[in-house]
Amino acid sequence: MHPNSTRIRLQPANTQRIPFLGQLFLGLLWIGYTVALIVTGEGASDMHFLHYVFLVFSLIYLGYVLVHNAPVFGTQSYLEFTPAYIVHKDGLFRPKQAFPAEGIASLELVPQQLRLLLKEGGTYAMSLRQVKGAKRKRLMREQVRAFAAKHNIDLRDTQA
Repeated sequence: MHPNSTRIRLQPANTQRIPFLGQLFLGLLWIGYTVALIVTGEGASDMHFLHYVFLVFSLIYLGYVLVHNAPVFGTQSYLEFTPAYIVHKDGLFRPKQAFPAEGIASLELVPQQLRLLLKEGGTYAMSLRQVKGAKRKRLMREQVRAFAAKHNIDLRDTQA
């Protein structure tokens, strides 16, 4: 990591209807059921190849759940303050969003959000509910303040 940047790890957003352990249990249940059908030969007919198809899809689903919720390939959700940009990545399957300092009109730090008011007129709100721990929250606030001071960006901090 570049020494002039700070990356703050974010927890997964947890926006699924079924929690992570429920998804994991469901995937393992499907795999166990399908393997039991294959081993016992129950329901064997001309369409028994569908057991293997369902097994493959169950393994793919389980892999997706693990990759999406666990840091298998490193930190996938983060907020990074580089010397000239604020970068937000909200997960493995979501693109990075980079905001150059010269494109930011003002920053607003409210209890559960960091709002970027852009010079082009748009607003981008980053949920800070994913920042876990007092130390990470303090570090994130310090980085926002330092970034705003360095680039002379108006900062409204309602947390102070």
